[in-house]
Formats: sequence, structure tokens, C-alpha cells
Amino acid sequence: MRLTVLGCSGSFAGPTSPASGYLVQAEQDGRSVSLVLDLGNGALGALQRHLDPDAVSAIFITHLHPDHCLDLTGLYVYRKYHPNRPPVPALPVYAPAGAQERLAAAYEGMDERGMDEQLHFHPVHDGSRVRLGPFVVTAYRVNHPVEAYGYRVEADGQVLAYTGDTDTCERLQALCADADLVLADSAFVEGRDLLRGIHLTGRRAALAAAGAGAKRLMLTHIPAWNDPEVCRAQAAEVWPGAVELAAPDASYDV
Repeated sequence: MRLTVLGCSGSFAGPTSPASGYLVQAEQDGRSVSLVLDLGNGALGALQRHLDPDAVSAIFITHLHPDHCLDLTGLYVYRKYHPNRPPVPALPVYAPAGAQERLAAAYEGMDERGMDEQLHFHPVHDGSRVRLGPFVVTAYRVNHPVEAYGYRVEADGQVLAYTGDTDTCERLQALCADADLVLADSAFVEGRDLLRGIHLTGRRAALAAAGAGAKRLMLTHIPAWNDPEVCRAQAAEVWPGAVELAAPDASYDV
């Protein structure tokens, strides 16, 4: 698999990165199959630097906060009104229940057909599994104030575990078990952010990944007001190897 970071800024688009969005690609029968995990504000622009949006096979949304899904409204516009593209089937979007209604409300003035002809929404639940080309994507309910999921993406014997937004919870163990790469929320800072049930810190992300036997840890979803090196240092206190930081427009082999 190949992971490309479209955006990794936590909670809102930062000065150097869009909000959450990740392009995941793998080969099957000589062709590349592409998935997108989250499409927060600004991520659609970044996607166009790396791939024709029409080449995306499916999108998986972790939860319905704007920094993880709002650019689906822009993708709807791209697919409906682009003057130089033939009609294509609706793009599958896997997301928590209510996503279609939420995003239709965000794009005022839509006709009675809504987004159906451009985006085909499928509700996910804990344990739901989607097979698409070389990929198997499994959803794990995680610990956030709204319905939220992490996604375990498997292809060619490799595993990418994307936590989405979460605090420590039991399902993180299964999500991250023996993963080749854990892409982990690290929005909170130890000793400063005391609220629980919202986000991981670097330390809590490292404890979860290490406890699950993961091979690599990459911190992401770091808000612009945080120093990423503080998050990295807190993770390094308990992570046995190098702690990586997601960088916008960077690509990584998994």
C-alpha cells in the first residue's frame, strides 16, 4: 500500500495543511485502486495534486465533524457540474448514519434528488467490512463525543490502522493489532488537555499502538496551536522505535 497525506491538521485547516484526508493506493492486476479516508476542509484541493478525483474508488468517513467530511460538498459540485467529464456512476461513500442528510444540509439549495447521483452513501457500524479491489476495510467504533470509527485497511498482507478521532478505548486494540502502520490521532497534549473521551495524546497513542503490537507509529490530527515535536516527544517516552509525524503531501509505503 501507499499512503499519501492530503491533510493532517487537527480540528481545522492550519496554515500549512488542510484538515484530515488520506489517499491510500494499492495495485491489482496491473492497475492502481485508490481509497480516501476522510475528506475534511481543504483536502479536496490537495487530492487534485495527487490524483484525478474521478479515479477514487470509494471514500471512508470516520465521523461527521467538518474537519473530516466537509469537502464532500465540494466533491459533489465537482462531479455534478464539471463541464468536461462524461457521466459516471455515483461514488460509494461509507460513513456513519445520517451523513447524507448532514451534508445535504451543508450544501443549501439542492434539488429533491440530493447527492444521490454523485455520491452513494452507505452507513457503517462497528465491525462492518468492505471488500474493494485489493482492499479489505473494517470499521471499529472508537471513543469520541459523536458516532466515530477507526478504519483498518488491509491489502497484500499489509495493514494500515487509522484511528480517526478517539481517546483510549477497548476497540483500539483490535483496530491496531499487529498493524504495519498506525496513523493515530494526537490532538491533545499530556498535562494540558485534561478532558477525556475526545482525543488521544501522543503518549496515549503510543501506548495503544505498542500494546497492540504495531510496527510503526505516525502521529496526525495535530492542531496548528500545538508543537508537533512536543507530541512526538511524549509518544517517544513509551514507543520503542522512531515516532513519525504525518506531513501534508508526503507519501509513505506501508
